[in-house]
Amino acid sequence: MMQHARQPSKITLRLGDIGFFAKIGAFGGGGGGLGAVRYSSSVPKIRPKIPQLPKNGRIFTAAFLGIVISGGAYASTVDEATFCGWLFSATKLVNPFFAYLDAETAHHLAVAAAARGWVPREKRPDPSILGMDVWGRRFSNPIGLSAGFDKNAEAVEGLLGMGFGFVEIGSVTPAPQDGNPKPRIFRLREEGAIINRCGFNSEGIVAVAKRLGAQHGKRKLAETSSIAPVSSDEIPHGGKAGPGILGVNLGKNKTSEDAAADYVQGVHTLSQYADYLVINISSLNTPGLRKLQGRKQLQDLVKKVALTLRLDGLIITNTTIARPDPASKNPVSEETGGLSGKPLFNLSTNVLKDMYLLTRGKIPLIGCGGISNGEDAYKKIRAGASLVQLYTAFAYEGPALIPKMKVELAECLERDGFKSIAEAIGADYR
Repeated sequence: MMQHARQPSKITLRLGDIGFFAKIGAFGGGGGGLGAVRYSSSVPKIRPKIPQLPKNGRIFTAAFLGIVISGGAYASTVDEATFCGWLFSATKLVNPFFAYLDAETAHHLAVAAAARGWVPREKRPDPSILGMDVWGRRFSNPIGLSAGFDKNAEAVEGLLGMGFGFVEIGSVTPAPQDGNPKPRIFRLREEGAIINRCGFNSEGIVAVAKRLGAQHGKRKLAETSSIAPVSSDEIPHGGKAGPGILGVNLGKNKTSEDAAADYVQGVHTLSQYADYLVINISSLNTPGLRKLQGRKQLQDLVKKVALTLRLDGLIITNTTIARPDPASKNPVSEETGGLSGKPLFNLSTNVLKDMYLLTRGKIPLIGCGGISNGEDAYKKIRAGASLVQLYTAFAYEGPALIPKMKVELAECLERDGFKSIAEAIGADYR
């Protein structure tokens, strides 16, 4: 199992102004691309179709709204930054309610809340020490949300509004598919981990393109009426999704015999809306993808892609078929699927270190796997990551985790005398 656990996970390529990644390895984490094509055809603007919440989900949502509304009087007596901090802290009161729900029901409820704007919106500027430029884009902070949370682009604006530096949606498959039978998501709460075998459940490219097209059109209209154009020599702040950077993770359909054609379709359809694309070839639950995960195959792929398509970066790594301690002692660990969360941290950070040394620090890396606080993010950066992604910790702790991590990360940098993220990247091996 250790052999599988040491495979890296995503590759980033760049053509023009869009970044490309390929997701490789037993961990899984996001992925890359093979090329970008621009299209001018318009996509109809529609409202996202959000499923009706179950009764207990509606009760918990109402409880959350009650908490927010009850702060109205308090808000009138404090400044905006203080109130913003209070809202994020208040979301911790809702977390125990989600623990009573089935894992997938809780997930759908969280996505629906973000889609409807029932989540706190970050009004405070990020610490300046966290800002950095990657792939010709300005990231206000290096903390991103990994693919798998918002699979169908239902909540992009709400998630970016919470203060993530970037958000990756998907995986998106060409045709709609249900994924594997339920139950397929299992909590290992005491270990801070999750096992999933969702199997690329997706509403398909058409549904996602319509949502992204509607969001893109609305933003463009707002920009043309209120924002001055950016000079040609200035790195734009944010990306196509507005204040943050948007990635789209592409997958293949389970029954497809031509994986390359599936990915090409995704690139052609969705590249116009994304700042980077991810080609996901590391799913543990999709037949055929793991054939590309061997060490030799990976080395050959990295070499060929770097020479022919300009390798932009790698995303290293967020799930494993291994069951590292203490997860191995939990009876739930016997469920099949990919394990994510705290038990992966050391394994995934070692893979990140190896890839940083292999690429000699010349390729931006996105580190993920087991990040649950600012110190974890800092360790990934010192091991070679330019950016980091999380999922499991966010699923457990909710929106309050985001500002907390940013403060902790800034403190770590200042404590060790770094003036920027860029100075700390790979510091343990330089």
